[in-house]
Amino acid sequence: MTALIDTPAEAAVKRDRGPGRWAAPPRPPWEERPSQVGIASKGLVLTIAGLAILFPLWIVIVTSLQSKKTIDEAGGLVVIPKGITFIAYQELLSGGQVQRAALVSLGVTLVGTVFSMAVSVLCAYGLSRSGSLGHRWILMTLLATMFFGAGLIPTYLLVQALGLTDTYLALILPSAVSVFNILVLRSFFMGISSELIDSARIDGAGDWRILWKIVMPLSRAVIAVISLFYAVGYWSAWFNASIYLTDQDMMPLQNVMIQLVQKQERPVGLATQVNTGQLSSLAIQMAVMVMALLPVAVLSPFVQRHFKKGMLTGAVKG
Repeated sequence: MTALIDTPAEAAVKRDRGPGRWAAPPRPPWEERPSQVGIASKGLVLTIAGLAILFPLWIVIVTSLQSKKTIDEAGGLVVIPKGITFIAYQELLSGGQVQRAALVSLGVTLVGTVFSMAVSVLCAYGLSRSGSLGHRWILMTLLATMFFGAGLIPTYLLVQALGLTDTYLALILPSAVSVFNILVLRSFFMGISSELIDSARIDGAGDWRILWKIVMPLSRAVIAVISLFYAVGYWSAWFNASIYLTDQDMMPLQNVMIQLVQKQERPVGLATQVNTGQLSSLAIQMAVMVMALLPVAVLSPFVQRHFKKGMLTGAVKG
């Protein structure tokens, strides 16, 4: 018979517990239950971080809902509200430049997100199939674009040569596809069971049917996350409009907000109300900022539960 040899950890535990008694080795420190002081410290740090994030947002929202008199009495930004008025939002949404810019941003975000997701999903599915034509060379080309770019001037000349300047396509096509998002989708698609896809092929399903009926339903989490990434990117974009558009009526909401906050320009149709004292220019600026932040703040909680599965699972597979 061969004698069992204890590991150093087991031998140390036996010495501590006495002869003939054995217990599991102690857990690493990071697996131990935190003390009450540690839990309280973490709660305090998270509370401070939350207040540091929410306090500026509170000031922006409160100031946008105050009258010109209250803002003048506070000397600027308002911390403690004195009544609520929606006059700034009513004027901004009454058909002027800000309302038109909000509709432009909304349309570009919806159309751009659908187009980007369609291209990204199709490209990622093709690259996830090892037998697809030229998938390795296409993958290498896409990876090269992550490290080498043509630059701003060649891109502008290309957009100009295609006749896309002063068109809404200039806000979508130059940034329509993200290679990083394609790689995340590809990794997730490669993690889907090949036996499931092979059984669908045996039943006579083609690639379109497999993608629509099998791959897409199983990839709802990663598709939701990538869709949010594209939507936030289109909604927050301002650079393309600043260099490709010259018509002020076509400017999206972010560019109008820059004109209001940084350049101190007033939207078309509101200059009279501001000059006559009916509106505060600061309330208008804060209201536009709230309008720009609202869609992202509303959509993020609904997609939050998909982040772990959609990003981490897709990142470690393949």
